[in-house]
Amino acid sequence: MKKHILIHGRLTDTQLAQLAERFEVQVCLGATPAEDPDFLDALPRAHGLIGSGLAITPEWLDAAPNLEAIATISVGYDGIPVEELTRRGILLCNTPDVLTETTADTGFALILAASRRVVELADFVRRGDWQASIGEAQFGSDVYGKTLGMIGFGRIGAAVARRGALGFGMRVLYSNASPKPALEQELGAERREMDALLEEADIICVTVPLTAETEHLIGAREFSLMKPSAIFVNIARGRVVREADLIAALEKGQVRAAGLDVFEQEPLSPESPLPHMPNVVALPHIGSATRETRDAMAQRAVDNISRALQGQRPISLVNEEAWRPRTA
Repeated sequence: MKKHILIHGRLTDTQLAQLAERFEVQVCLGATPAEDPDFLDALPRAHGLIGSGLAITPEWLDAAPNLEAIATISVGYDGIPVEELTRRGILLCNTPDVLTETTADTGFALILAASRRVVELADFVRRGDWQASIGEAQFGSDVYGKTLGMIGFGRIGAAVARRGALGFGMRVLYSNASPKPALEQELGAERREMDALLEEADIICVTVPLTAETEHLIGAREFSLMKPSAIFVNIARGRVVREADLIAALEKGQVRAAGLDVFEQEPLSPESPLPHMPNVVALPHIGSATRETRDAMAQRAVDNISRALQGQRPISLVNEEAWRPRTA
């Protein structure tokens, strides 16, 4: 009997056909899994689960006694209880690598847009306010040759830094749990304690994963250490930053501008002042949102779940402790 794969969201016809060759496949397209009765009804039959933005609960796991593997179409898995999955022997797979460069593009776009006030001044033109040559009131700040401070220096952080160092002649500082000697040699990057980085950098970009240690890593104290001319960019997770403290820092001029792709609450509340502040560039969490990259992420998830359910080690496995060869 074929194993059953439950999919929340859309895959390409080619990807679905790939899975259907070996597995029974069910696709659910409800707004969220928790609100989709077809998804919940199918859990008891599921051996594999594919989706993005999955918030796995103990109740789901109790309802899915046959579950062997979950493939999230994302790098992050902060809504998934990894330790509980490992305890139950359920593999968790994610999709690193394939979205690194696209997400770094988004980060550097925010650096440029916030520094050069691209959105604010595009609106200035759109409103018809461009009636004479621009003056100091419309000046932005240079990116080329500035000091870029990376908080987090994994794949995406390194890709952002590479754009800065090699493309824009930027000096790179980084704050990371472990030293990165290869990147130091390649980019001339210098490791700093976070406080020193915040004081020294002209542009600060956050790329750390969301964990218990990094939740609200950046707050009022950290903003107070930054230069008043600093540009702050977050492409990590919204809850890495205390949003109320960021708003206060922008209002008080503790930092000059912010570029944000992530927020504490997503979608962003209409009451939030952030998208209405002229010194903020706010995007709707589009870090990896290109057709090419999303298709590649979905393909990685398909390959991960296929391998896992056939007793082969997935390409991208989060909880190594749960891995053991299985009978397909």
